[in-house]
Amino acid sequence: MNKGLLLLLFFSFPLLAEQWRDPNPDDLVYIQLPKGQIVIELAPFMAPHHVRQFKALVREGFYDGLDFYRVIEGFVAQAGDVEETRPSKYKGMLKAEFSRNIAPDSAYTLVQSPEFIAPQTGYLQGFAAGRDPQAGLEWLLHCPGTVAMARNNEADSGSTDFYIVIGQAPRHLDRNMSVFGRVIYGMEYVQALPRGNPEVEMGVIKDAGQRGKIEKAWVASDMPADQRLILQVQEQDSEAVQKRLASARTMDSPFYHFRGNGKLDICYYPLKSRLRPSDQPPAGTE
Repeated sequence: MNKGLLLLLFFSFPLLAEQWRDPNPDDLVYIQLPKGQIVIELAPFMAPHHVRQFKALVREGFYDGLDFYRVIEGFVAQAGDVEETRPSKYKGMLKAEFSRNIAPDSAYTLVQSPEFIAPQTGYLQGFAAGRDPQAGLEWLLHCPGTVAMARNNEADSGSTDFYIVIGQAPRHLDRNMSVFGRVIYGMEYVQALPRGNPEVEMGVIKDAGQRGKIEKAWVASDMPADQRLILQVQEQDSEAVQKRLASARTMDSPFYHFRGNGKLDICYYPLKSRLRPSDQPPAGTE
């Protein structure tokens, strides 16, 4: 092999590796559904108390055997103890974590400003986020795949039941619900859950036999390493992400005859995830 080419490959490989990151296994929850397994990446930087309680419930086995009892086409799939009969040591009401103060070291990548709902939108530690620089606040968005805690009318009434966004982004819920994660693998299995009728009982599926069941849930760090999926998520500042956004702004293709105004809906551009190729080492290594 040409020595110059060998040198180029040697120095290029770390750059390619930096296009992806390996999520922390302690921030991943696996859920086995009837059709397949999903993986949720948690966001302790935004909703630490919700993440802590959710992981405790998972480790306790609280969700095992419970159902996705409210599934509305184009909206959300909600899971938990609809009968409110399952005991747990971790069912305390949680203080709302709708947003947080902008941290001085906040890893935020701006995508759109102004945006149609938030002053700014971008990526925050791998999640779609909104930001209001004047108010000094940032929050996670209700994009497809978002995971948040269900609640009653009171802000601080979330406890155990959660939902996953399965349709058009319900952005009116931004800053009204505590978002604590997003599905990074297996959304097709969430989409395969049986639907309720939104006109009847607010979409609750009354017949338990017709609901999609949570067969088992685990925190990834509690699983043997050889039983985990080797997942990677795109780095928000990676070349691939920036090229995708730039192309979307210009719509520079002969296919397009109206090329928009350059503004982007971040929910249409989620950071991609993948199973790490077998011939590549973990991110950040040579």
